[in-house]
Amino acid sequence: MILLLGASGYIGSAFASELKRRKLDFLPLSRLQLDYSRFDLLLGFLRTKKPSFVINAAGYTGKPNVDACELDKAGTLVGNTLLPQTIAHACAVAGVPWGHVSSGCIYSGAKISGDGTVRVEKDMTQPALHALVEKKSTSVLGFTEADAPNFSFRNLPCSFYSGTKAMGEEAMAGIGQSYIWRLRIPFDEFDNQRNYLSKVQRYAKVYDNVNSISHRADFVKACLDTWELRAPFGCYNVTNPGYVTTRHVVEQIEKILKPARQFEFWKDDTEFYQTAAKTPRSNCVLDVSKLLSAGVKIRCVEEALEHSLKNWKSEN
Repeated sequence: MILLLGASGYIGSAFASELKRRKLDFLPLSRLQLDYSRFDLLLGFLRTKKPSFVINAAGYTGKPNVDACELDKAGTLVGNTLLPQTIAHACAVAGVPWGHVSSGCIYSGAKISGDGTVRVEKDMTQPALHALVEKKSTSVLGFTEADAPNFSFRNLPCSFYSGTKAMGEEAMAGIGQSYIWRLRIPFDEFDNQRNYLSKVQRYAKVYDNVNSISHRADFVKACLDTWELRAPFGCYNVTNPGYVTTRHVVEQIEKILKPARQFEFWKDDTEFYQTAAKTPRSNCVLDVSKLLSAGVKIRCVEEALEHSLKNWKSEN
């Protein structure tokens, strides 16, 4: 039996659907049923139920966006740092392996190779760098799991949300047997306030940058595959291979969905942060070579994006 924490959330519900599709026995557990943020209660539950694996899809993201985390720092710290630490210790004592949904939002920018060196560029909106992105240059590299987070409390500036997600990974490191699955900007074909494609369509103005993104169903399938394939425990970037710019996403939306609106873009970072955002945003490219090397198959980002838009199901 697999124990699923956070089953009612945006990512947790996708795990539940995929577990059902695979006909795997699982038990969704809510905080109302058991306060699994308490070590003693969770450990007792694990010893009684004896799950073969635990999935933690619970966390604190802030609604409608990460700006809300700045207003509830205690809740954000508990949900993203202390909770995974507690689960790690409980699972280690009970001898149960587990997987944790983390975030790629602990990075900013990308790595650029050239002249025999590789450098980190945090701001990919610079004209020269944006040109490399537009032509999909092989000199644009993603951050690997071996790269230290550069959008965290140890490498400011960062949002409080990103800082706590990075600390969460640190807090559970080396404890028991676990997977860290890094999600980035979830999207799919189902209109939802958490869906990146829904957000882009509803923004008054759009913020253009470059990002790796994760199709929601592809993400949970890949996470479960790491367990079913018995991939080595550790950290995995779980995004659809490749990257997109927001401007390209808008172009695809216009081409496929043909919305009855004109999209406007923020002029620059200064205008965006003065008007639309309260805390710094993570925009980054991640490398998924480790995931693919483990035998996990996942669609490229262009294929996943096109499929989502061609099969778009609006809430209206």
